Formats: sequence, C-alpha cells, structure tokens
Amino acid sequence: MKRALITGITGQDGSYLAELLLGKGYEVHGIIRRASNFNTQRIDHLYTDPHDQNGRLKLHFGDLTDSTALVKLLYDLQPDEIYNLGAQSHVRVSFDIPESTGDIVGLGTLRILEAIRDTKLIDKVRFYQASSSEMFGKVQQSPQTESTPFWPRSPYGCAKVYAHCLTVNYRESYGLHASSGILFNHESPRRGETFVTRKITRAATRIKLGLQDKLYPGNLDAKRDWGYAAEYAEIMWLMLQQDQPDDYVVATGETHSIREFCVEAFTLLDLDWEKYVEYDKTYERPAEVDLLIGDASKAKEKLGWDPQVKFKELVRIMIDADLELATQEKAYQQADTQLNRDEKR
Repeated sequence: MKRALITGITGQDGSYLAELLLGKGYEVHGIIRRASNFNTQRIDHLYTDPHDQNGRLKLHFGDLTDSTALVKLLYDLQPDEIYNLGAQSHVRVSFDIPESTGDIVGLGTLRILEAIRDTKLIDKVRFYQASSSEMFGKVQQSPQTESTPFWPRSPYGCAKVYAHCLTVNYRESYGLHASSGILFNHESPRRGETFVTRKITRAATRIKLGLQDKLYPGNLDAKRDWGYAAEYAEIMWLMLQQDQPDDYVVATGETHSIREFCVEAFTLLDLDWEKYVEYDKTYERPAEVDLLIGDASKAKEKLGWDPQVKFKELVRIMIDADLELATQEKAYQQADTQLNRDEKR
C-alpha cells in the first residue's frame, strides 16, 4: 500500500486529490493547521467512503512555517509521495499580507524540501509542487507553455516562482523525483466562496431565490483559462507515476473573461446579469494579470491527459451545486421565520 502526504488537504485541490488516492488504494495523510474551528468540510465525506473502511485517511496537526514539525512528520510517516498543495492562495489577499504569503508559499516549500533531505528520503520519495499560472503574470507569449518566461504580478505569484525554481533546483542538485504542475485556474463547487468564480455562482443562485440583491466583483475584463479541479487532481498523481520527473502546464487551452463567467452563470438561471452585477474597485489588484491561456500539449503527449470539462460545463456544474445550496439555505430561513412566528403566538 502506497503512502501519500498532502499539505493543504482541506482545500479544494487537496480534497479531490485525497479522494482520488483513496480510490487507488493509498494510505493518505494530510497536514492541517490547529484552529479553534473545524475546517474539514471538504473531506468529511471521505471518512464514510467505501474505499476508506480501514481508516486509510489520517490527519496530522502541522504548519508549513514549522520546519521541526515537518521533519518529525516525515520521519514518522516515511511517505512514498508528497503533494505540496498548502498555500495562502488568494492572489488579491497576498497584496495585503505579502510577508505571510511568502513565508507559507515560498519558504514553506523550502522547508518541505529540506525536510526530505534531513530525513534522507531523497532517493525514496516523489514530490509534487503545486505551481501556478500566476507565475506568468504579465505574459510574454500566448498561449503559455513550460518555456514561457515568468513575470509575476503579485506577492503570491512571486512566491510561487520561488517555490517552483526551488523544486527544479532540488531535482537537479540532489536527484529528487520532483515534478511541478503549472496549473491554470481550476474551479469546482468546493472552491472557496471568496474566489471570484464561486463568488459569482453563489451570488447568482442566491439572487435567483431572493436571498441576495447584488454581486460586487472587481475587474470584469480579466481573462482566465478555467478548468475543473477534480480533473486537475488526476494529473498531479500522473506526474508522480512517471519514470522521470518534469514540469507540466495544466490548462484547457481556452480563455474567458470574468464578464463571460457572469453572463453564463446568470443566463443558466434565466437572469439578466447586468441588472445585478456592479463593479467594486476595492477588489482590483494593484497590478493585474490581464490574460492567461495555457498550452497543455506536453501533458497530453507525455501523460495522456486531456481535460474533458470545458468552460460552459464547468459553470453549469457550479451553478447546479450552488442552487441546491441556496435552496437549502432558503428552506432553513423559512423554517426559522416560521419558528419565530410560532414563538410569538
């Protein structure tokens, strides 16, 4: 039985990856930060999953800022594969907390790589680094490939470049089987509600049911290459099954603006988006990334990976899930209102 360790297991990508690995018979370990509130909603269902009858999902308290804890955990677990998905991943927020973002995203990766060396796992473990299309930033060519120069436009993008280059360096310097997936935007119903796509689908469905009046996004003209997160988890695993490690762009090859996302989401609900969407400059970034579109030809050729879910289907998947969520929310609201009325009688 292979043993995998996932940082960021409670996030969108981590939950889909854990689900995938459990289905393949892995023992899956995840690092979670200690907090006063539970934040395991995305993986709670895995504890009752038929693939997990023997308790093959285990969580450990830890943090990417704590190198001692990382070394101890690697000594104890001796994992076959490590997937580094942990991050402060909100690009806009990275401008507000650049030091913390750099510490977690950049130095956090260094701490894991050094922990691999300290525990003498260099020749045993396989390492996956979650790189990002935000590294391309002010793009120098379109579409972007593995050889496109980096020009990051945020503290998050800068930290990801550092982490990416470190991964390449440890591969070349120490022979570590380390691969990076340069993932373009990937979304799902498990996306955090502060991210623009989920913010749109949550707002649109709540507006449809009368639970919300308006949606306030920032730059509507920014264009992104959006894929489905569940499919992107598969290619992370595929990279670590190859004889030779490498770096791969992971993208759909299509680009759509945030405005187009709004149009598609509201149209699916028979709503005129222009009546409900109002620009809010507070969500603008100090330096914007205007256009991202990836060329995943290398991944298709070498890994046989080809995304099936494209833009329109992705929006529909998210709208369907959030409409169900909004319906439940409205039912709870109505039940609460009725209860209050009954108490007043």
